[in-house]
Amino acid sequence: MTGATRAEYCVIACAEAWRGDGEVLASPMGLIPSIGARLARLTFAPDLLLTDGEALLVRPDGTTEGWLPYRQHLALVTGGRRHVMMGASQIDRFGNQNISCIGDWERPRRQLLGVRGAPVNTLNNPTSYWIPRHSRRVFVERVDMVCGVGYDHAADARHHRIPRVVSDLGVFDFATADHSMRPASLHPGVTREQVREATGFELAVPDEVPPTREPTAEELRLIREVLDPAGTRTREVAS
Repeated sequence: MTGATRAEYCVIACAEAWRGDGEVLASPMGLIPSIGARLARLTFAPDLLLTDGEALLVRPDGTTEGWLPYRQHLALVTGGRRHVMMGASQIDRFGNQNISCIGDWERPRRQLLGVRGAPVNTLNNPTSYWIPRHSRRVFVERVDMVCGVGYDHAADARHHRIPRVVSDLGVFDFATADHSMRPASLHPGVTREQVREATGFELAVPDEVPPTREPTAEELRLIREVLDPAGTRTREVAS
């Protein structure tokens, strides 16, 4: 196998979000998170439940594995038995996420998706984020509207947890004293200075930031030959 591309490191970083979760519903939103969840199921997380996004449980190849009634889906969501990886139009140092609007809510400069299920997701089950373009437009000092709830707003939420934020530059978590964001690993070729420059708030950067782990030869084979032979992952992150 040839060396891994940046997109493949991102797949690995997304897959790792579900490591150790056990039998939970994995709900990836986005192409690379979806490949990552399926890769995790095929390798180190065989108990994951994968969904087609509606009413079916599926195998990594997309064939039907079971039926998920809506009432059971809600029970998983509100009981902490789901780990979703969402996108973010804005995210701040404490993990507050915005997918609703840019600018003042009463007169926004741009209308986005809307709040949707972000509050329920973030207060009731673990929520990670995937951001394919790490920039100051996304990583902001303060989000224009809180949709997904961050650590500074969710002190008493029973199942609130943000395991990781994955971007095209690295992996970030909130394992700091005040639950502010820090780099947990950087993808190959990315520097701490590059991450600081692309982030609109001061990151809690440790003295040593490890590299994102390399995919194994078997993981690369699964990504390239089984899960994404057409190479669609490069649509989100260029090689």
